[in-house]
Amino acid sequence: MATTTVTRRRARTRQRLLDAALHTFAEEGFGRTTVEQVCERAGFTRGAFYSNFSSLDELFLALWEERSARMLDEVRAALADLDPDDPEAAVRAAVAAAPVDDAWYRITAEFTAHALRNPGLRRVMAAREAAIRDAVLPVLVAALERLGRRVPDERALGDALVAVHDGTAVQVLTQPDDDAVRARRQALFMNVLDVYSTPEDSA
Repeated sequence: MATTTVTRRRARTRQRLLDAALHTFAEEGFGRTTVEQVCERAGFTRGAFYSNFSSLDELFLALWEERSARMLDEVRAALADLDPDDPEAAVRAAVAAAPVDDAWYRITAEFTAHALRNPGLRRVMAAREAAIRDAVLPVLVAALERLGRRVPDERALGDALVAVHDGTAVQVLTQPDDDAVRARRQALFMNVLDVYSTPEDSA
C-alpha cells in the first residue's frame, strides 16, 4: 500500500512539473526557461525536479510524448466511425484531432532549433518523430482501407502528411481569422490522401 501511495504521489509530482513546464516554456521561451522557474510554478524544489527529470531537454521530450499520445487517441476516436460516402468528414475530424496550437508551436519551434545545434539531441528528436509517425500511420491506413483504398508506400504518406501539417501551421497561426487558409489546409490533406492511396480495385 505504501508503495502504491508513493507511486501515485510521484506521478502527481511529475504531472505538475509537465503542466508547469508547458506554461513556462510558452511564456518565457524554451531557451530562456530555467529549472527554477518550472519548479516555482509547480510549487516544488529542485530536488523534486531532478528526481523526475535529468534536464529541461528530458522534460520537454516527456511533454511531447504525452501530447503525442493524447493526439493519437483523439485521431483514433475521430476515425473510429467512418462514413464511406463522406470521406471528407473523416479528414475534418482527424485534422481537428491534431490542431495547430499557438503556444505549442512556439515551444516546438524553439526546441527544434535547440536540437539542431546538438547532434545527439537531434537524433533523439528524429527517433521520436519516427515513432509518432509509425504509431499514427496504421490508424490512417486502416481508415483508408475501410474507405476502399490502399496505401502502396506508408512511409511516403506519413512524410507527406507531416509536411502538410508543419507547412500550413504558420499560415494558420499568422492568419487565424482567415477561413480560406483553413479550408486550403484541409484540401491539402485530402489531396495527399488521394495521391498516396489508390482504389482497392486498381490493385
